[in-house]
Amino acid sequence: MDKVIIFTDGASKGNPGEASIGVVIELDKNNLKEYSQYLSKATNNEAEYQAMIFAFKKLKALLGKEKAKKTQVLLKSDSQLITSQLRGEFEVKEPEFFPLFIKIWNLRQSFAKVEFETIPREKNKLADELANSVFRQNKLF
Repeated sequence: MDKVIIFTDGASKGNPGEASIGVVIELDKNNLKEYSQYLSKATNNEAEYQAMIFAFKKLKALLGKEKAKKTQVLLKSDSQLITSQLRGEFEVKEPEFFPLFIKIWNLRQSFAKVEFETIPREKNKLADELANSVFRQNKLF
C-alpha cells in the first residue's frame, strides 16, 4: 500500500481577512508537489480547513480513484485545533466549521487510511511559505 504525506497551512491577514493556503504533497521522497492559492476573506482556521480540502481533492486527482483507494495518507498541519477536531479529540463547536469538517470527512473516504498529525510550525515551513507567497505575489501585504 502506498503512503503519501501532505503538509498544509492556511494564512489569514486580519483574521478574518485576506486568506490563502499552502499545500505540499509528498508522493515519495523525490516527488514533491507544491500548491498555493488565494481564498479571499476567511479566518485562519477556515483557511486551515480549506488547505486540507484542497489537498485531498488534489491528491485524489493526481492518483486517480482506484489508486487513491489503496493509498494511506498522513496529513501534517501546525493547526492543533483542526487536527484535534479531525481526530475526534475536540468537538466542532463553531457552526462555520461544520460544512468544512463534513467535506473533509467525505473526502477522506476516498483513501485507504487517513491520519492527522499536529506538527510544530518550524516543521511546516514550506507549506507556510507557499501560503504567504500568495500575499507577496498579489501585493496584498
